[in-house]
Amino acid sequence: MRPTSHRTVVLASGGLDSTVTAAIAKQEGYELFFLTIAYGQRHAVEVDRARQVAAALGVANHLVMNLDLHAIGGSALTGLAAVPKDRASKERHQSIPVTYVPGRNLIFLSIAAAHAEVVGATSIYFGANVLDYSGYPDCRPEFIRAFEAVVKQGTKAGMEGIPLHVKAPLLMLRKEEIIRQGIELHVPFHLTHSCYDPVGDQACGRCDSCLIRLEGFAKAGVVDPIAYAI
Repeated sequence: MRPTSHRTVVLASGGLDSTVTAAIAKQEGYELFFLTIAYGQRHAVEVDRARQVAAALGVANHLVMNLDLHAIGGSALTGLAAVPKDRASKERHQSIPVTYVPGRNLIFLSIAAAHAEVVGATSIYFGANVLDYSGYPDCRPEFIRAFEAVVKQGTKAGMEGIPLHVKAPLLMLRKEEIIRQGIELHVPFHLTHSCYDPVGDQACGRCDSCLIRLEGFAKAGVVDPIAYAI
């Protein structure tokens, strides 16, 4: 399909950050093509939440792909290792946590780039953030720029002089800033899921992702609308 600057592929996990990112892309006038990857994650409920978010935002198309990263392993999110709980902020920032999924954003962005070529999008939006997490290597601006360079060299669109831009509008924002921006954009936070180790339909409230989310809502002075098991 002929590329158009009005279309973008959004990596939509069903989480808070990706949903705010999608709302930003929509506000900026893009036609949204959601891409959600069911990769064997223990918190697979987020895939259903992504579907609900897609419906709420009225996206042009939502592609859900199955990709078994569980077979590779190497992460508490795709294997049997325990998800860390009740960690203080200082502890969360000491090293890359076991919830890091090897190559996840590299793999997901590569699929998103292929999808963008097919639907004629010239950009990818994803909710990477470098401030709230423990140095995930695939959430850094250096990684994003390097990926753009690789796509330029390794795709038909790139060889024809049509660059693919990777946009991460939340990259340098604190969680409370992300939440405030989401409120301004009327983001359906009640549909989002952030927990790494849910208890049934409820967030555990104790994993790193839950703690970061709860701290963000507290600092923003807003009540988190989702249910917690604690």
